[in-house]
Amino acid sequence: MRVRPALAAVLAAAAAAALLAVPAHAASSSATTAVPGTAPLAAAGQHRAVGEQVTTTLREAIDALPVAEESREGYERTKFRHWIDADKNGCSTRAEVLVAEAASAPFVGAKCSLSGGVWVSPYDDMVLQDAKALDVDHMVPLAEAWDSGASAWSAAERQAYANDLDEPRALVAVSAKSNRSKADKDVAEWLPPAADYRCTYLTDWTAVKTRWGLSVDQVEADALRRLAAACPDEQLTVTLAR
Repeated sequence: MRVRPALAAVLAAAAAAALLAVPAHAASSSATTAVPGTAPLAAAGQHRAVGEQVTTTLREAIDALPVAEESREGYERTKFRHWIDADKNGCSTRAEVLVAEAASAPFVGAKCSLSGGVWVSPYDDMVLQDAKALDVDHMVPLAEAWDSGASAWSAAERQAYANDLDEPRALVAVSAKSNRSKADKDVAEWLPPAADYRCTYLTDWTAVKTRWGLSVDQVEADALRRLAAACPDEQLTVTLAR
């Protein structure tokens, strides 16, 4: 996950270790640029290989997202098993994100209890000193993922999506207030109050939808194009999960 300048120094080591990266420089044009070890992003409907790393630009990635009507029929949050302890180290996915994204690291106690620590919520620039005051948000909400294609996934795929620690942009520690305000809204309905974070938010939203092969509805697609026009057309590298 790319972070604001105030947190860059704190999280540089974690960002360097991430499997996926979003280079900070803007692309010189809107054309797709291949980099070593990656392939251009396939257009909607073309073959996607799980684990393939693709590179493109923000605007081209938006244009490549498949457009389809959304349906929430049958959705239940429990269909996405989340906050598991995948590596059996005693810490749930939620706790792993809180530790990784802390501006000042908390003390990790028995059963992964967290005490101390400082966080800066990127959605609203709130400084928080209590892990219980934060939510770990799914960049693309679970309900939105369901609407956009996850309804057809297996239970294992939905669990993998809900606990995606391999993609630093998928989960973000934010103030509970901002997360409740966002709820399950897409980018046409909600943007972070922190205006300087919005281009990062749009880029990360697009990266997650690209990674998981999720669609957008027409209103969402139009909003992404309109809003991204005011953002640098940065190079975007994504590892496909589906």
